[in-house]
Amino acid sequence: MRGHPVPEDQTQRDGIDEGKRLLRVGGDKGLSLAERLSEHFHRLTWRTPIHGMRLKGRHPLKLIAVPDDPFLGDVARGHALLDGVLAFRGETRDLETIDLSKPDWSKAFAEYLHGFAWLRDLSTVATRAQATPVAEFLMRLWLDAHADTVSEPAWRADLWGRRILFWTAHAPLILSSADLVYRSRVLNTLARGARHIDRAAEKAPQGAPRVAALCGMVAATLLIPGGDPRRSVVEAALLRGLLASIYEDGGNVARSPAAQVDLVMLLTSLREVYDARRLDPPAFLPETLGKLVAALLGICHTDRDLGSWQGGGPYGAEALAQVIAASGVRTRPLRQARDWGYQRLAAGSAVMLLDGAPPPVARLVEGGCASTLAIEVSDGPDRIIVNCGGARSGIAQLPVDLSEGLRTTAAHSTLVLGDSNSTAIHADGTLGRGVAEVELVRQESEMSSRIEASHDGYVRRFGLLHRRQLVMTNDGREIRGEDVLLPAPKQRKIQPSVFAIRFHLGFGVQVSPTADGMAALLRLPGGGMWQFRCRGGMLTVEDSLWIDAEGRPHATFQLVVSGEAPAGGANVGWVLKRAH
Repeated sequence: MRGHPVPEDQTQRDGIDEGKRLLRVGGDKGLSLAERLSEHFHRLTWRTPIHGMRLKGRHPLKLIAVPDDPFLGDVARGHALLDGVLAFRGETRDLETIDLSKPDWSKAFAEYLHGFAWLRDLSTVATRAQATPVAEFLMRLWLDAHADTVSEPAWRADLWGRRILFWTAHAPLILSSADLVYRSRVLNTLARGARHIDRAAEKAPQGAPRVAALCGMVAATLLIPGGDPRRSVVEAALLRGLLASIYEDGGNVARSPAAQVDLVMLLTSLREVYDARRLDPPAFLPETLGKLVAALLGICHTDRDLGSWQGGGPYGAEALAQVIAASGVRTRPLRQARDWGYQRLAAGSAVMLLDGAPPPVARLVEGGCASTLAIEVSDGPDRIIVNCGGARSGIAQLPVDLSEGLRTTAAHSTLVLGDSNSTAIHADGTLGRGVAEVELVRQESEMSSRIEASHDGYVRRFGLLHRRQLVMTNDGREIRGEDVLLPAPKQRKIQPSVFAIRFHLGFGVQVSPTADGMAALLRLPGGGMWQFRCRGGMLTVEDSLWIDAEGRPHATFQLVVSGEAPAGGANVGWVLKRAH
């Protein structure tokens, strides 16, 4: 039940009709003289008593159109809502007793509640008749608690942007009441929210938050009568937001796969708004969407699901396929992206991913991970080497210490020196000093693909550079690696220390170490077998964990190659080879 069409006899009842209303969006920075004069006149007319009367008059504001919601929601969360429970990532609240004025839930739960993503979940599993009472009940609770008072997080710009997209796409669920006062309050709150993000959208943090706010602003301009004259201004603001939030190669500035999915969904939802109005979107919208999808596919494994990077984990192969299908983009996976930071090697049935960039800038992301030069490897439907993932997508029941531990270098499949992070993680959760520069060279030949990369994350503390060389044969049956610690130029003092190169194994991979402590046989869940062998360090098997698409932890194993790193550095070679 997504994006239900509205019967003609429901038009008045749903508060959806054509008409003319005034909506102020944007500022006058960078406008021409004529545009500034138009903007000035627009502001004057916006504040007239006539406008206030029209908003508060006997006939409520109407929506010009109702866009489709192109995405399926979460079935389990939708059924929980029908049973009177709001549920998200392990947290639940009974609708009958929930008190929005006294929040006692996590930030993630608050964003799910205030962003109204639950409308999608509800409409996915219920008929309109079944869903409307639940949607209207929660809507009334939210209006009573937040409609008249601007406060955080309810009035945060990005949440208002998402709310506008969900309210308009699911208008039949929240505007079917015969209560004129309620319907008027919903629509007037919508208009007030649009004015609010008009002032705040471009101040939202770069990345998905800013794009969400701006998408909501554009949607409001297109769907609330009177906004059409402002269309070019808000589209220009959206373009500025996209340029500040998405690299030229299509990756997002937070370097987060979860944010990448979010951006694809936001722009796809906005495109549906244009379709509902039978308008062509600006050319930059489908162009940006194409780049986003290519970069997203570039960090998918052969099981067609996401790797575990920057606090996220798998999305769910079916759910991700639906997102990509809804985007309408058909493209090849992006193989190398210097700004986005991920490198992809693929041959035969094998895929290897590499984090080839510094962590995201602290001000652009909450909960960045110290994962530089980490790898993941998969073979067909099975993941062989993974990162633990889930620092920002785990269930609420995960202990805080564990969630923070999932951000560390040791939670990723790379080298750890002196039992420390390649980029510091402060007690308040922010990232500190560490990796500032990554040098990377990639070469392709008929026989293999090769990447050589290095980072300076350990130079300040230990005087050593970490260089990682990776080679995948053209049949995908063998991956050779070399991890080298080199004395950094101009470093007088080099601190000897121990190192550990960690290879976290995929869920269900069984490991059998050899007696000489230099190799291990890996049995994959699908029946395949791979052999791991190393030189230059001692191989041990330790416990690990992996966070799945539902945010739940699973016990796994990890291979650890450890040794001493003297002042002259160290060199460890290893090979991962398909066994017969």
